[in-house]
Amino acid sequence: MKKLKMALMGIIATMAISCGGGASKQPATADGFSGIEKELKKEFGNDAYYTELTIIYNESIGNSISTTVTNDPESMEMGQWTYAMGNWNQTSDITLEVPEGTKAADFMFQLNEKISLEKLGELVEKSREQLEEEKDIDNPRLEMAFIKYPKNGDIEAAEYIVKLQPENGGTSFTFSYGLEGSFIEMDY
Repeated sequence: MKKLKMALMGIIATMAISCGGGASKQPATADGFSGIEKELKKEFGNDAYYTELTIIYNESIGNSISTTVTNDPESMEMGQWTYAMGNWNQTSDITLEVPEGTKAADFMFQLNEKISLEKLGELVEKSREQLEEEKDIDNPRLEMAFIKYPKNGDIEAAEYIVKLQPENGGTSFTFSYGLEGSFIEMDY
């Protein structure tokens, strides 16, 4: 009986480890990035403000997320956080400086109808298709995807950036898109 209990505990622990990971196991698709957005909102709330948000894919650990976030933009205090293998860790505290007469929130973005990770995931899929067609590269994989938010706070100039590379490594291809998903350029 004792051996059976130990075996069951081992199976349960293995299942918990393999099923865990949440955002780290999401595919680089619209649905997968929507799951990552849900993880961010679960951790920081629906009304969080961001100045930086990057998703990096590593084959051995899956997705990792780097973000600078606050729930109170006018406090000028933000936290820099990383997410890897199912765990959030704060790496530093940041104090912002903004030009006199402006609000800190003017230099930040929120995940909502204007900026969404689901849209970023759609653009990863679109970039893959374009790379397969134009460069005849099979199965390009995500290296990095992020929201490039301008330092002047002009949301209309914000961009989605997708960086892909061939499945076995090599030259990286960087795609830039406007907020509505319009293609800007591909760079390599």
